Amino acid sequence: MLNSIDRRILRQWQFDPTLTPAELAKRAGVSLGKLGRRQARLRDEGIVQGVQAVVDWVALGYAVEVSLRVTLDKTQPRAFENFITKARDIPEVIEIQTFLGRVDVRLSVIARDMAHYQNLYRSRVLSLPHISDIEALMQVAQIKNDEVLPL
Repeated sequence: MLNSIDRRILRQWQFDPTLTPAELAKRAGVSLGKLGRRQARLRDEGIVQGVQAVVDWVALGYAVEVSLRVTLDKTQPRAFENFITKARDIPEVIEIQTFLGRVDVRLSVIARDMAHYQNLYRSRVLSLPHISDIEALMQVAQIKNDEVLPL
């Protein structure tokens, strides 16, 4: 269970993961030694699973994002496993989610432009196994993308 010290550390760490341990300890109001022990425990318990660099794919020339909602032919054995295994092989698929309901899988796909997306869609996406229906939603604007949890 998290206590108030853990929550202070996590709030500051989420807000700026580039803080040095000394800066983080100061902002969280704990000693450097206590910070180290708490960070180790938070990692050991799986609460903090890693610190990563978030790359702006638009800055790298990807201007199009499409959300594909896929319904699979569930009469086929291992339809989910086969589909997901092949979808992971497409570098432009940056997210895969599974659902209960009419839509089985959502793929988030990025492309440099519409011509790139069209080629990717026709040559790679439509060749994925066990698709019975697919719907594309073109992203117009991203209103909120916040992975910081309210602590």
